[in-house]
Amino acid sequence: QVQLVESGGGLVQPGGSLRLSCTASGITFSTYVMAWYRQAPGKQRELVASFSRGGTTTYADSAKGRFTISRDNAKNTVFLQMNSLKPEDTAVYYCNADDPRYYGRKNYWGQGTQVTVSS
Repeated sequence: QVQLVESGGGLVQPGGSLRLSCTASGITFSTYVMAWYRQAPGKQRELVASFSRGGTTTYADSAKGRFTISRDNAKNTVFLQMNSLKPEDTAVYYCNADDPRYYGRKNYWGQGTQVTVSS
């Protein structure tokens, strides 16, 4: 059974930082593209950052320069370090694991963790 468990969300003031973690089980972690998405109220879910099997990282324009995605294959964990947080970063953040060899048939989501940026 595949599980992705996120942690690290919470309430933070504008300009503050948070570090999200997502630990996976039930998959061969190193073969998966790991990504963070977010969904704000009334908006579509959007990609924030991804980390490929080969080490390539990509970021949404809104995350560039402020967020950093990293992964520890030995611990089956992906991280999202978020700095200089803004109120518009408020959303539920979801961890995603995808094995691109299976064209969506091995694509999994975590339950989400709430991030609220407010003074």
